[in-house]
Amino acid sequence: MPFDVQKLSVLAYANGFTLWHYRNDADSRAAILAPGYFDSSAHLLRRGDMLLTRSSDSFAILHVTTNTGTSVSVSAIV
Repeated sequence: MPFDVQKLSVLAYANGFTLWHYRNDADSRAAILAPGYFDSSAHLLRRGDMLLTRSSDSFAILHVTTNTGTSVSVSAIV
């Protein structure tokens, strides 16, 4: 399934950093980590932000590594 902005919420914000929560029980961890998944939220997410994500098969902490204004890349923090 595609990214759903209604499932994205702010947990904390300070000094230009935002900690987000994203829950989508219909998508797998692999789908959420796939390139382009968060592109439609490029206007919200900034490089350096973190996302606590819950998917159909896992919980992950993601780091926004790049945001070009139209493309967002994330990586899992292990």
